[in-house]
Amino acid sequence: MQSSLMSMLPLVLMFVVLYFVMIRPQMKKQKEHKAMIDAIAKGDEVVTSGGMLGKVSKLGEGFISLEVANGVEVQVQRAAVVQVLPKGTIK
Repeated sequence: MQSSLMSMLPLVLMFVVLYFVMIRPQMKKQKEHKAMIDAIAKGDEVVTSGGMLGKVSKLGEGFISLEVANGVEVQVQRAAVVQVLPKGTIK
């Protein structure tokens, strides 16, 4: 009984290390991204996952409208926003 318990110990330790090295940081990163997406407001300057820069002109439940140039607006999913830039970054 004791030898079988000792043989499973390395496997259990491997799962514990995997949790703290890979799973937990990824969950923290997802939580931060969700908080950033929920905090997007009209007038924020953002970057999308496709590399498009724009200013948020309209907010919806799952989509936002970005003004990429004067009079040019595109709709993107909220989840596509990768980064919120400081005000005045886009000229």
